[in-house]
Amino acid sequence: MPVPIPRQRAIPAAESGQAQAAQQGGTSTDQTPRKEATVDKNAATTTNLTLLLIEDDPGGSTVIPELQDSAGRPIRVRAARNLTEAARLLTDDVHCILLDLALPAPGRSDDDDELAVLKHVLELAPRHAVLALTASGDAERAAEAVRVGAQDYLFRDELDGRLLSRAIRYAVERKRSDTAERRLAEGRVRAQENRRLERGLLPTPLLEGSSLRFAARYRPGRSRALLGGDFYDVVRTPDGTVHAMIGDVCGHGPDEAALGVELRIAWRALTLAGLCGDELLGTLQQVLEHERSDDEIFATLCTVDISPDERRAGLCLAGHPSPLIARPGRTAKLLPYDNNGPALGLLPGARWPRMQVELGREWSLMLYTDGLIEGRAGEGRLERLGQDGMVEMVRRQLAEGLRGEALLRAAVNEVRELNGGELTDDVAVLLLDRGA
Repeated sequence: MPVPIPRQRAIPAAESGQAQAAQQGGTSTDQTPRKEATVDKNAATTTNLTLLLIEDDPGGSTVIPELQDSAGRPIRVRAARNLTEAARLLTDDVHCILLDLALPAPGRSDDDDELAVLKHVLELAPRHAVLALTASGDAERAAEAVRVGAQDYLFRDELDGRLLSRAIRYAVERKRSDTAERRLAEGRVRAQENRRLERGLLPTPLLEGSSLRFAARYRPGRSRALLGGDFYDVVRTPDGTVHAMIGDVCGHGPDEAALGVELRIAWRALTLAGLCGDELLGTLQQVLEHERSDDEIFATLCTVDISPDERRAGLCLAGHPSPLIARPGRTAKLLPYDNNGPALGLLPGARWPRMQVELGREWSLMLYTDGLIEGRAGEGRLERLGQDGMVEMVRRQLAEGLRGEALLRAAVNEVRELNGGELTDDVAVLLLDRGA
């Protein structure tokens, strides 16, 4: 039997719902939202869907038939005479809105926009399914309502329980599908943006004319499957010097990654312009200070400039781990790090001494970020691997004959295994080799 919706009350469509609501203190729309929310929460065990009717029919209340969901349970109905009441009744357990398009929109005359009330409701309830209710002679506006954002439309003089129940279920499912599709599309866009950022963080080296071999390995941390904050670069300047750099912006996320891209691009531009050592790092610190979103953000950096004869190098460290050098007949070890300067962005006017290093005739130089040494290792994984543990690991892998990309792949994989799973921080490693 059809149930009319009175002016001052919001009631469930089925008599069982009415009885339950009455036992819990009534359903007057004049009650506070706290009492209304309590009624809805307790009724959730017998009601699958909730419909909010927004209408103000001067000729009398719209008659809503008995409604049922796909499982045969009653659909709960609330009524609001205007958008102010609707905003109060629009709690999280409302699934669908049935909106009378003839309802005036706040602050607008009838001549302004015939769908103004719908647009207002869509802004008020962006996560809810909306059904447009209108007269059968107003099919054009009903179709336009769907184009604007309603899930479907219904004619007032054709309402019946089966049609309205089906329309509610369809609208709710379509809204869920639209929401899932939008989130998927947003996820794809974020993934594309992340990949573009990572291409900026991990560029193609410019080594044309050099005999040095280059290899690199990168693995994002567990919490960022696509986006990391580590960056590196390698370029050869016209005088034959090969410059290599690796760095890490503190923090995680797109802002830090974007800052890493800016620092890498600035480093390449400044290096190709002839800057080196302390002058280069001082300029990069100025870039960081101007571009960072927070004064607490800093970046560690390691730069190496290898002479044209490829037997000597200059090393600058800005709060970054020292590179590892391996040479035939010698034990792999870390380059000196006694004159390690502060990370970029920590101390205004800081200086970064450039240390001269003898490389020799044949060598391999490995630069890395701290993600490679901060993973857990040992029994119970209570201690970090650290630089000493990383050096011992690489020594063993070199003794096993691993070189180039195979060495980097083995190092990153073993660090992950020692950690007992994915590392929490990003890992970037690059290797420069000079053969005999």
